[in-house]
Amino acid sequence: MTFQVSGNSNGVQAILKSGKHTIIIDEPPAMGGQDKGPDPLTTFLGALAGCENVVANLAAKELAMDLQGIEFDIKGILDPRGFMGNPDVIPYFEKVIIDAKVKTNDSLERIYELQRVTDSRCPIYNTIKAAGIEIVSKWTKV
Repeated sequence: MTFQVSGNSNGVQAILKSGKHTIIIDEPPAMGGQDKGPDPLTTFLGALAGCENVVANLAAKELAMDLQGIEFDIKGILDPRGFMGNPDVIPYFEKVIIDAKVKTNDSLERIYELQRVTDSRCPIYNTIKAAGIEIVSKWTKV
């Protein structure tokens, strides 16, 4: 499978196309943007939530689980001095924290099984993990 986006920039704003969809990535005015969309790092965290959700739904069917929904709260910890040019500071997330609240009638043990399968198969989660970035992931039952 190949995934692709293409588009143009307008200052710090990127206007991208993916198939029939338009994706706008921007910065707030304090960073020189117009705040027409989320910033790139927030978009990345959103992609992680979306990827985990898709994989969890596929895995839940395979595991015959009663998955009714997942509420994600994902945070990325980053020292901005790195992307602002300080060579002594890494310019990527130091830590990613995932808090997933799972709506289901299944047990907490089954939620942990779903988390294990989801994390093992999610391409974005595994890209972060392969980069050596610390991931703290907590899945609980609603």
